[in-house]
Amino acid sequence: MNKILKKSAKKLADDNARGAQIGLLEEVFNDIYPSRWTIYKVNFFRGIAFGFGSAIGATVLIFLLIWILNFFVNIPGGIGDFIQSIINAMQNRR
Repeated sequence: MNKILKKSAKKLADDNARGAQIGLLEEVFNDIYPSRWTIYKVNFFRGIAFGFGSAIGATVLIFLLIWILNFFVNIPGGIGDFIQSIINAMQNRR
């Protein structure tokens, strides 16, 4: 019975500490964002920046992939022809 009481007391103390941390985070959040419209505005611009960054990043990665594949076009044994067909397929999609 003593073990059960100790376990319950520890769980209660952990829950109280977690509740205090959540309360502190809510206070900090409410201090930073005084109104809901501010939150909506910040999240909107954050989403636009994330989408723009993703598009730019994907473009750079595809460019680098095509650029690196161009170095392997002259490899004998059919691999170069296969890489050339991949490059042609990527360029024809534009």
